[in-house]
Amino acid sequence: MADYIYLLQTRLNAAQLASLEHVRTAARSRSMTVFLVGGAVRDLTTGSPIRDLDLAVQGNATKLKKDLEKAGGTLIGEDDAAQKLYFNFPGGVRLEVGATLTATYPKPGKPVYKPANILEDLRRRDFTANAMAISLNEGSYGLLMDPLNGIADLENRELRLVSNYGFIEDPSLLIRATRLAARLGWQLEEKTKQRYETAKTEGYISALNPTASGYELEEIFHEEDPMHVLHSLESEGWLKVLFPAWTSKHVNEAELERLRDTVGQLELLGLHPDSSPALFPLLTAKLGPKDVTALKAAFARPGFVTQIESLDAETKTFSTIFTSKAAAAPSDAWKLLYSYAPEPILWLAHTGKAAGIQNKFKAFFTEWPQAHTKIPYQLMQEMRIVPELPVYKELIEKLTFAIMDGLLDTSEAARAFLEPYSPPAPPPPVNLRRRAVKREAKPSKRAKKVAKKSEEEAVEGVEPTIEASETVKPVAAKVVPVKAVAPAKADKPAAVKAPVKVAAKTATKSAPKPAVKASAPAKKAVAPAKPAAKKAAKSAPKTVAKKSPAKPAAKKPTPKPVARKVSPAKKAAKPAPKPVAKKAPAKAAAKKAAPKPVAKKKPAAKKARR
Repeated sequence: MADYIYLLQTRLNAAQLASLEHVRTAARSRSMTVFLVGGAVRDLTTGSPIRDLDLAVQGNATKLKKDLEKAGGTLIGEDDAAQKLYFNFPGGVRLEVGATLTATYPKPGKPVYKPANILEDLRRRDFTANAMAISLNEGSYGLLMDPLNGIADLENRELRLVSNYGFIEDPSLLIRATRLAARLGWQLEEKTKQRYETAKTEGYISALNPTASGYELEEIFHEEDPMHVLHSLESEGWLKVLFPAWTSKHVNEAELERLRDTVGQLELLGLHPDSSPALFPLLTAKLGPKDVTALKAAFARPGFVTQIESLDAETKTFSTIFTSKAAAAPSDAWKLLYSYAPEPILWLAHTGKAAGIQNKFKAFFTEWPQAHTKIPYQLMQEMRIVPELPVYKELIEKLTFAIMDGLLDTSEAARAFLEPYSPPAPPPPVNLRRRAVKREAKPSKRAKKVAKKSEEEAVEGVEPTIEASETVKPVAAKVVPVKAVAPAKADKPAAVKAPVKVAAKTATKSAPKPAVKASAPAKKAVAPAKPAAKKAAKSAPKTVAKKSPAKPAAKKPTPKPVARKVSPAKKAAKPAPKPVAKKAPAKAAAKKAAPKPVAKKKPAAKKARR
């Protein structure tokens, strides 16, 4: 059942589905059950084009006439004996609605109908391939009924009679078998073929009634390829029975093929015209006027004759609108083509000779449909215009028409067009994580090791001698001012040890720096008595002060404290390996670095002993 629901939804176009819904609604309002039957089920299953819809209702189908007319259908014929209605719906949909009946034949070609259910109705039909039904009712929608195993004949592509006496009781089945075999490319089942040849030899066709004859004659004009069917009927001799004055020689075959090409182009673009009114003047192009009038009078559906005769007037009206200023823009012409009846469109596309009309149809078939491929989907994605937006479908249609009219030739124009539809950027995501409380970072093991190593290196870098030539690692020496002690004698300044201790402590905290020559700081530490010594101490890099003999402070009452450099052996508690100092190069460096002569160490040592 699900398979046939899928077939109904996919194989039928929008106009056909809409017409089916109208019939379902009308039947439900009158408590009738409705079924899709006949050739529509056959074509739906085999994949052939569905050109008309046959429906059967359990009840009197003629009671649905007013309801279907209110729904937009046009009544083109009626058969009171068979309780059958013939309607045309918008979109080129031809529809037959009949009651479920049984038929008996007291005489060949003269059926007597009685009401019945759907299964009995299927058993009185022509061929098993047409004796299937699909339910369109609530609760059983899509259910297939096949009491005569028509599916097997569909697979075998064969036509098999439902009744063994079908050709005798209803001689129109001889013409129908030929027409369906030509359209579908099928063969007659073996026993059906034997019965066909017997009926043809015995002349059962003479019992054909006028109603069935007019129906089969009209069906030729509703075929997709009427010329092929016409040749088959002519070769079998049935065309003489239907209308002797009409043959395949009266057909304009070149124009017929061109019309079929136009129909195919319109169907590819979603327009499905009923081509039968346009086929009539081409199939009878070389037939005399009297014969044409007689042929129309033989049709079973008078509404079809009205369609043929009104086609030229409707096409002329459409041509006036199509060439007016209201349809000058491509988008306006496109909208007009999809809102107008498709039959006048087909006939104008085929018969219109004006250059403007032909150019518009050429653009409609080739250029305008390409506007869909030029929609800037990437730009729309960048501007946050996605299919989830409510106006997305409407926007796509507007974009297509704007591209069709040539309004969006540049990316700037497209961006300006899309800007009003671009939603604002979403706000940044809210961070619900709490801010981490800043805590004093504890030194890692690696940091402790580095600090310890730098302390050792700093201790090793302080030279035991006071020669200015030795290289000392620069250590940040913080000189703390100490209260000056009055010297006992002018030439014996008091030794201040506090600044040196502070320098030793800060040396352990500071990070080790690359060793540099101590010649530059030596210049600043030689003359502590100059006034610029304070500024030089602030601006110069903090290094361990060198021990040099201080000048006698006779000029000033209180001598400035001088940071004296003490050997590491006195300050460090732990013994540290003494670096081997190369004295010769250091002295040479001292000569270059210190322009002033440095006092010798021995006199200073003697004064210290005293």
